Amino acid sequence: MPARSSPTVKRRRLAAELRRYRDAASLTIDEVAERLEWSTAKISRIENARVGVLPRDVKFLLTTYGLSDQDEAWDVLLTLARESRQRGWWQQYGEAVPDWFEVYVGLEAEAATIFGYDAEFVPGILQTEDYAWAVIRAGQTKNDPDTLNRRLAARMARQEILKRPDPPEIWAVLDESVISRPVGGPGIMRAQLENLIELSTKPNTTLTLQVLPFTVGAHPGMNGPFVILDFNSPTDPPMVYLETATDGLYLDEPADVERYNLRFNHLVARALGPDESRTMIAALAERMA
Repeated sequence: MPARSSPTVKRRRLAAELRRYRDAASLTIDEVAERLEWSTAKISRIENARVGVLPRDVKFLLTTYGLSDQDEAWDVLLTLARESRQRGWWQQYGEAVPDWFEVYVGLEAEAATIFGYDAEFVPGILQTEDYAWAVIRAGQTKNDPDTLNRRLAARMARQEILKRPDPPEIWAVLDESVISRPVGGPGIMRAQLENLIELSTKPNTTLTLQVLPFTVGAHPGMNGPFVILDFNSPTDPPMVYLETATDGLYLDEPADVERYNLRFNHLVARALGPDESRTMIAALAERMA
């Protein structure tokens, strides 16, 4: 079972703290790079949580920012550095989880809320195994059964967070095309639709499901799918995730997050309510042979 503690989140937390201490010391990235004889790119990657940081390098940075091993933050940040370099559960699947997607999986594992809009397929965290297999197969240009199987296993493992005592709150707005397209064939699609209904009606469910019907016409989600992740800790700010076929884009600037929150709220307002959405999904499931 995937561990709740994510090295990705710890790396992000460490990056934010190092950036905060640099700002408190009134130093620019260029000035720190000059003092440590590092490249500015290295410091930028550290502060953007794009790379893990050696505890040794954290010591160099903290010393440059005027801290010593007598300061409380010293041991706290060194511990974060060590924990942020631990292997995430997803790394056992190797290249089946690309480097750019590892960041998302790590964030998803500790998210308190996962809000998003999808226009093509059911979100991975809500997919049945057969539906997931069909989606994964359709997205492959090379027939590599081993990679396909490991990718499927990784996707199913992500769903373990739904079984936690404190699962994340999920709010999914799905375009009508998502529930209409018979991915994998009618039988597999029917099972997927029934699974969505079941997940959204379980006692103490944390899934809110809405369908955005074709009849709304133009809408704020037409620029593409997105996910908004938020966390319980105030030291972990919310983040927006956008995905292409070959890369992932992570936005954490407050203005960007606010824009996507506003976009999501508009989609929620225009979509069918949860009960109406389940009625539509059930009707489509009935028509699947």
